[in-house]
Amino acid sequence: MKRVNRMSRSRPNQAGGRAPPAPEERILEVTAVGARGDATAEGGAGLIYAPFALPGEKIRARVIGDRAEVLEVLAPSAERQAPACRHFGRCGGCQLQHWQDAPYLEWKRAQVQDALNKRGFGAVQVEPTIAAWGAGRRRAAFHAARLGGQVRIGFIERGGAKLTPISQCPVLAPPLEALALKLAPLAEMTLPQRGEITIHCLLTDTGIDVAVKGAGRAELLHRAALEALSAIANDLDLARLSIDGEPIVERKKPLLRMGKAMVAPPPGAFLQPTAAGEETLARLALDAVKGSNRVIDLFSGIGTFALRAAEHAEVVAAETDNEMLIALKKAADGAGGALKEVSTLRRDLLRTPISALEMKKFDGAIIDPPRSGARLQAEQIARAPIRKLAYVSCDPASFARDIKVLIEHGFTLTHVTPVDQFRWSPHTEVVGAFER
Repeated sequence: MKRVNRMSRSRPNQAGGRAPPAPEERILEVTAVGARGDATAEGGAGLIYAPFALPGEKIRARVIGDRAEVLEVLAPSAERQAPACRHFGRCGGCQLQHWQDAPYLEWKRAQVQDALNKRGFGAVQVEPTIAAWGAGRRRAAFHAARLGGQVRIGFIERGGAKLTPISQCPVLAPPLEALALKLAPLAEMTLPQRGEITIHCLLTDTGIDVAVKGAGRAELLHRAALEALSAIANDLDLARLSIDGEPIVERKKPLLRMGKAMVAPPPGAFLQPTAAGEETLARLALDAVKGSNRVIDLFSGIGTFALRAAEHAEVVAAETDNEMLIALKKAADGAGGALKEVSTLRRDLLRTPISALEMKKFDGAIIDPPRSGARLQAEQIARAPIRKLAYVSCDPASFARDIKVLIEHGFTLTHVTPVDQFRWSPHTEVVGAFER
């Protein structure tokens, strides 16, 4: 069984000016899949990383240093499957389409367990991974550039800056996949003479919201250009079109239901990638703080958790981005009395965390920090009179690091649940439920 690894790039060690090691062809026995999605094999001097191989396989590979390009799969795993996308192996969006669902999801659970083990929490049992793929991803960032005199739209290759044009994407919700094939006129008009743009697309309940970033062209605000952009938005049936944060056309207000509230997200706002993932994370987080009377939602975004928690408790939502807080507050105020009091607080929580003293009136907390985690904020939660906590993380390693101080201050980790929204990738969400 042959397979050419078009995405693997050798990364020779050139420290001290030494010449890179010469490539050699070797037969490797694959033992595992590492945290970043590459298969691993023992190489004598350490692990060798080989994308697109699976545990238990024997492969013929071109090896340079600790990187390998799979030339042929000599003994395929019974867990191997045919990739769902014709671009797999070139596009950098997916790494694990060749792995069947059951072992792939178990691998994600094991990654969370391993992160906890490394921090001394080996006794904590991790729940099975929840596959929250739903109808596919509802948000995507397409890259557009001029290649060979033509506008190309797609994703960036793994490990590099090269653009891979796409003609399909099975991880996207069907309306976004269809839109990707029709974006060329918009890209043609908004692309600068040099460089590329990013076209952020969000599927909302009222239509697709498109935000172009990187255009940097003042002439797009002239009347003729605005008329042309309006025509493109009509042709694509967009709810809204924004250029570098400035709404240009709004045919319908983009709206998203969050519990009993309807949120109008600002252009390019962060959102959970799948609707099913958002519902799953929210359910797990609300279960963790069930019974709390006053809840603080840290890194609240546009209200994924705050608006749902407000159905049962008073909520303060803290976030750095003022536009997202405004959208959250408007949604809460417009819920027709279905929610309890919702207040907002603008704060850079990574630099100036909410102090334990400021949280003295709260008995529940939800925290959803960026990938790097929020160790300083976790320290303040540990010292506050919080009784129930939901920690939502998109990185098992930073999650395991941050919870140490919580457990040291009397919290018990009652449940740890991995959630998979980024199908066929190494990214894993984690929800930890704590109480004391």
